[in-house]
Amino acid sequence: MTLTAGTRLGPHEILSLIGAGGMGEVYKARDTRLERIVAIKVLPAHLADNPELRERFEREARTIASLNHPHICTLYDIGRQDGIDYLVMEYLEGETLAMRLMKGPLPVEQVLRYATEIADALDKAHRKGVTHRDIKPGNVMLIQSGTKLLDFGLAKLKQGAAPDIPQSQLPTLKENPTVQGTILGTLQYMSPEQLEGKVDEMDGRTDIFSFGAVVYEMATGRKAFEGKSSVSLIGAILKDNPPPISSLQPMTPPALDRVVKRCLAKDPEDRWQTARDLEVELRFVAESSVQIAPLPAPPAPPKGAGALGRRSLLMSGVALLVGAVIAGLAIWNLRPAPPQPVTRTVITLPPGDRLSAIDIPGVALSPDGNLLAYGAVRGGTQQIFLRAINSLEARPIPGTEGAVNPFFSPDGQWVGFFQSGNLKKISVTGGASVTLGDIVDLRGASWGSQGTISFAPTAVAALQQVSDAGGMPQPFTRLEKGETSHRWPEYLPGGNAVLFAAGSGNWDDAQLAVQSVGTGERRNLIAGGTYPRYAPSGHLVYARRGSLMAVPFDPDRLEITGAAVPVVEGLQQSTTGEAKYSISATGSLIYVSGGTGQGAQRRLVWVSRNGAEQPLAAPARNYQQPRLSPDGRRVAVQIDEREAQIWLYDLARETTTRLTFEGNRSETPLWTPDGKRVVFYSTKEGPQNLFWQMADGTGGLERLITSEYNHVPMSWSPDGRLLAFTQITAGRDIWVLRLDDRKAEPFLRTPFIEGAAQFSSDGRWLAYVSDESGRPEIYVQPYPGPGGKWQISTDGGTEPMWNRNGRELFYRSGNKMMTVEVTTQPAFSAGRPRMLFERPYVSIPLPQTYQYYDVSPDGQRFLMVKESEQATYATQINVVLNWSEELKQRVPAGKK
Repeated sequence: MTLTAGTRLGPHEILSLIGAGGMGEVYKARDTRLERIVAIKVLPAHLADNPELRERFEREARTIASLNHPHICTLYDIGRQDGIDYLVMEYLEGETLAMRLMKGPLPVEQVLRYATEIADALDKAHRKGVTHRDIKPGNVMLIQSGTKLLDFGLAKLKQGAAPDIPQSQLPTLKENPTVQGTILGTLQYMSPEQLEGKVDEMDGRTDIFSFGAVVYEMATGRKAFEGKSSVSLIGAILKDNPPPISSLQPMTPPALDRVVKRCLAKDPEDRWQTARDLEVELRFVAESSVQIAPLPAPPAPPKGAGALGRRSLLMSGVALLVGAVIAGLAIWNLRPAPPQPVTRTVITLPPGDRLSAIDIPGVALSPDGNLLAYGAVRGGTQQIFLRAINSLEARPIPGTEGAVNPFFSPDGQWVGFFQSGNLKKISVTGGASVTLGDIVDLRGASWGSQGTISFAPTAVAALQQVSDAGGMPQPFTRLEKGETSHRWPEYLPGGNAVLFAAGSGNWDDAQLAVQSVGTGERRNLIAGGTYPRYAPSGHLVYARRGSLMAVPFDPDRLEITGAAVPVVEGLQQSTTGEAKYSISATGSLIYVSGGTGQGAQRRLVWVSRNGAEQPLAAPARNYQQPRLSPDGRRVAVQIDEREAQIWLYDLARETTTRLTFEGNRSETPLWTPDGKRVVFYSTKEGPQNLFWQMADGTGGLERLITSEYNHVPMSWSPDGRLLAFTQITAGRDIWVLRLDDRKAEPFLRTPFIEGAAQFSSDGRWLAYVSDESGRPEIYVQPYPGPGGKWQISTDGGTEPMWNRNGRELFYRSGNKMMTVEVTTQPAFSAGRPRMLFERPYVSIPLPQTYQYYDVSPDGQRFLMVKESEQATYATQINVVLNWSEELKQRVPAGKK
C-alpha cells in the first residue's frame, strides 16, 4: 500500500513517493531527529509475509551496510513498524543514468569518468564478497559529485551454488521472487551465465559483463544488445557481438573499444577478471586520451647567440604567445554569442499510432527541451508516451492507460497527468504513479518551481493549487462577472505568477490574464485568445482560431509591451480552448498541425445484433451521444463544432434541424418518455446544470435544477416523474430529481466514480457503472431500495442500456457489445455475459459515466457513432529547435 505524505516510520516523516520497483517503494522522507532528508525503501506489504523475501530484504540491508564507498549509496538505518520493513538511506539529488541516456550518448570524458567510478565501487563490493547482479543505467544515479551505485536488492553474498535450470524453462522478465535457478536482473544487461541459469558461475565477472553493456550504451546512446522479443534478445546476448563503439562514435578512443569488448566476452574466463583490473585500465584510457597540442617552435636564434640569448628568445616567444592567447580570449569573450540555428523537423508516430483527440490535451515538452510527452492511441488504448527529441523511439509510460494532459515538473524528472478522476504524477524513469488529489475534469495544469501545481479542476471552475507532494487543493483564482471557467494555466519563470485563460464557453474570445502567486493581484492582458504560454525570448504566446500568436511581454512587470503577430498557422485547437503546442524553457517549440483531429467527420450507423452495419443518410459531422425518441422516429444528438449544441435528425425525412441556440454548450440529450421534450445540460447560466426544451422548437430553455455542481442527465423513470443524473463533484455520484417538486436526492454517493444510471422498463431497478472494484463494472440495484447489489459484467464494463422488454441488459466492454439476460420478477437474477459483436465504434475516455450509443425500441439494432473513412487523425508532431531566435526576429520587443 502506498504511504501518504505525513506518515511516520519511527522518527522519519514521509514526504513523497520517489519511485517503485519489484522489491519495494522508495520515498523521500525527513529524519526528525537529525533534521535531514533521507530516502526510505519499503518492502511491499503483500511480500512482507514471504520468509524468503524478508530474508532477502534483510540481506540487502547487511550488504549495503558493509559497503562504505563514495560511489555507493549509504545506508543509515533499518527498521520495522506495523508490519512494514524499511531501509533508511542517503537521499540523492540528481537523475539516473537511464534518464540521462534518453537524451543521447554522453561525452567521452564523462563516459570515462563515470565508468571509472562505477568500476571502483564494484571493486569495493566484490572484495566484500558481494555480486550486484543488476548493473543497469537505472541503478546508477548521477549527482553533482559524480555517480552513486544503487540497489543491492539482487546482491548475492558468497554461498553454495544453486542447481542449473534448462534454458527452455527460463522465466520471463517480470518474475520477482528469488528462487533457485531464477533469472535475477534486467534482461537487456544480463550476462550469458545469468540467462543460462548457471548460478555457480555468477561472480564479479557477471557484473563486469553488465558493466560493459552500460558503458557501451553511455558511449553510443544505443543498447549493446537488442531484439524484437525476449527470445531474440536472449539469442543476441548469447551469440552476437555489438558493433564497435568507434563505428558509431568515431571520436571514441580505440582503447575504450578494447576495454568494453573484453567486458562483453561470452565466456567469463575471457573477461576482465577483477573490477580492480578494469578500473586501472579505464584510468589509463582516460589519461592517454588527453592530448596536449605542442607549441609552435620558437624562431631560431641569431648566429653567435649564446645559451642566454637562446633562452631569452625562447622566453620572449612564449611570453608573446601567451599574451596573444590572452588577448585573443579577451576579444573573443567580448563578442556576442552567435545565435543558435533554428532547426525544423517532424516526428512521425509509428504506424497504427495516432495522437489523442483534439479536445484532449496531448503534447508537452520538458523544460530543457530534451523530452517529449504526448497522449496517443495504440491498439485502441489511449496512453501517455515518452520520447527523447533526439531518439527514434517512444515508449509508453506504464500505468497511464486512459490518461490525458501530460505536463512536466520544473526539473523534468516527473510527468503529471489526469486519470480517472485523479491528478497524478509519475517518474520519467518508471515506477508507480502518485495520486496528488481528486479532480473532476482537468482543463490544464502547470508545475511551478516553488513546488506547487496550478490546475483547472473542472470545466466550470476557477484555478486551484496543490503541493506537488499531494494534499488538499486550495483556491487560487476567483471567477469575475460573466466568467464560468479559468483554464490552461502556465507558471511564469520563478513561479511567482500564473498565466491563464478566462471565459464562459467561447474560447476563441476568452480573456488572457495573469495573477501573482504572492499578492493575488490579477491583470487582464489580451482579449480574444486561449492557451497562453511564455517563450524565453520575452513573448506571450497564445492560440486564436487555429493560429499561434506572439506578443512582446515583460514577465517582471507582467505587462504587454508590443503588438501581437501570428507566428504559426494551422494549429490544432479545440472548442475547449485547448491547443496542441508546448514551449520549453530553452526556447524550442512543438506543435500539432490542424485538421479534423478528434475524428470530427463521424457517421451515425445502425448495427444489428450480429454486427451488420447500415449507415444513416445523415451527413458526416462531429456527432456525440445520439438518443432515439421513444417512438424510434427521431434522433437527438449533440454536434460539437465551434459550439456544442443539440440537433434533431428525422429518420424518415432524412433531415437535420438545430434544437438549441442558447448558451455555448448544450450537451448529452435525453428524450422525455412522452417524446415531447429533450433534457440536456447547458452552460447558459454558469455550471452545467439540467435544462429541457420542447422538441418542436417552441419556447426556450427551462431550468430544472440550480446547483453549484455540474450535472449530466442519464435516464427517466417510465412514468416520467423521476430523472436520474450524474452529479460531478470531486468524483461522480448518482442522484435522482423528482419532477413534481424539483427536489433532488442522492441514490449513490460514495468515494468511487459512478454514473450512466439507467432505469429499467418497470422503474424498479437501476443499472449503472462503478469503479469500486478498481475498474469500471456494471451493477444493478433496486430503486429506491433497500436490497442487494448484483455485478453484471465480469471483465470490465461501461455504458449500460436496458432492452425495453426488461429481459436483457446491454453494455460495452472495450470494443465489444455485450448482452446479459436478466429476470426482474419476482426477484432479480442475471445470466452469463456474451458478446454480440466487436468493433471500434466511438466511445469516450475513462471515466465513462454516460452512453455513446442507443438501442432501438425492439432491441434488435444499435445506433452507434462511427469515425468516417474520410476522418483524419494527427500522427505527426512538428519540432522547431531554438524557436526563440526566430521569434526575436519576427516579433521585436516593444517599449517597456
